[in-house]
Amino acid sequence: MSSTDLDIAIIGAGPAGLVAALRLHQKGFRPKIYETVPELRPLGVGIDVKVYGSKELEELGLLEEFRAMSVDAKESIFFNKYGQEIYAELCGVHMGYLHEQRFVHRGYLQMLFYRTVLERLGADAVVSGARVTGYTNHDDQVTLHFDNAPDVTADLAIAADGIKSQIRQQMHPEHSEPVYSGITMWRGTTLMEPFATGGTILHIGAPQSSSMIVYPIAENFEGTGKVLVNWVVEATRDESVEDWNQLGSVDEVLHYYDQCEIPFLDVQEMLRNAREVYLFPLIRHEPLESWIDGRVVLIGDAAHAMYPRGGNGACQAIVDGGALASHLAATEDVSQALKAFQDQRLRAVNGMVMAHRGEGYEVIRRMVEERTEGERFTDIEEVLPLAEADAIFSKYHSLVGQPRPGHEAGEATGFRTDYATRS
Repeated sequence: MSSTDLDIAIIGAGPAGLVAALRLHQKGFRPKIYETVPELRPLGVGIDVKVYGSKELEELGLLEEFRAMSVDAKESIFFNKYGQEIYAELCGVHMGYLHEQRFVHRGYLQMLFYRTVLERLGADAVVSGARVTGYTNHDDQVTLHFDNAPDVTADLAIAADGIKSQIRQQMHPEHSEPVYSGITMWRGTTLMEPFATGGTILHIGAPQSSSMIVYPIAENFEGTGKVLVNWVVEATRDESVEDWNQLGSVDEVLHYYDQCEIPFLDVQEMLRNAREVYLFPLIRHEPLESWIDGRVVLIGDAAHAMYPRGGNGACQAIVDGGALASHLAATEDVSQALKAFQDQRLRAVNGMVMAHRGEGYEVIRRMVEERTEGERFTDIEEVLPLAEADAIFSKYHSLVGQPRPGHEAGEATGFRTDYATRS
């Protein structure tokens, strides 16, 4: 069976499913996407697209459109709960990578993928309002079952149906009950004046109590001349509902930052001026030992849901589509292609899932809090030497597949910005 003859059904029109469709189309396939919601809308808040994610977008021919809707990441700075600087590093091409790191609104990126699918594959490539409830495997085909439409039989089903995947639940019923980690994220956006370089991501606070990430996701938002800033606060809260759309309030987290004084950002004001605030509990999904069942394969969050930290969840979902398409194009044996895809991706991504349960390079803020016993420091070099922090960051970047340029030659890549002394 040639690639043009293989009947492929993709479940879910999130970034993972849409990119998989585009990647398959590049290889000569013509998949069809089945999406639960009747109409796609640009929902969500920010995504930190890593350099390997931008590489994927370039290979899709979407880099210029992506650049137009996103913000170039220039530097990443870490602060304790008082706003004292701990460490900084450059981002993307500014560090020496071949590709950019960029910040973007998740919904806008998804809509870019959606428009491109319709343009390249045709208006009938996405079937909306079609909720898949399960599947039945046959020898060389699979039948998808819907709660509001007739069954669909295909040669291959790609399940990109997200963190609440019905397909994963059927494939791995033993993992159908996720566990609340004890940590909740408050995710919001604020329209405000640009800060620092205009492409700066901030990591603020002591993880023992609360942690905050701040970065811009749209410049001159809706012609206002201001930037739309994405912020995320982590803290404990007693809940267990895994839903991106729960509404929250900044009043629950303001007190964590009442002593935080950053030279170029009023954190309290940013939080109080939020346009929207959502709650999302961090849920533990155990790594799966297999993503394949007959003619069904899991990708994206359905395969490897990880804590939404650092942008790697979204970026790894994007990588899945290209990898899967390449293996399907390389052989007419679908089972062999699926196994090769799983062999390439599963172990490495499961390692990231587990790593994101820890703190990654964010551990430096915990270390500073512990070493100072929660007090202000006088000289950060006496608390966390730059060389020690540099080693931590280099190890993490290698783990997620983007070793820092120059590290192999022993060059230091981190620094301290000393914004407080700038005029």
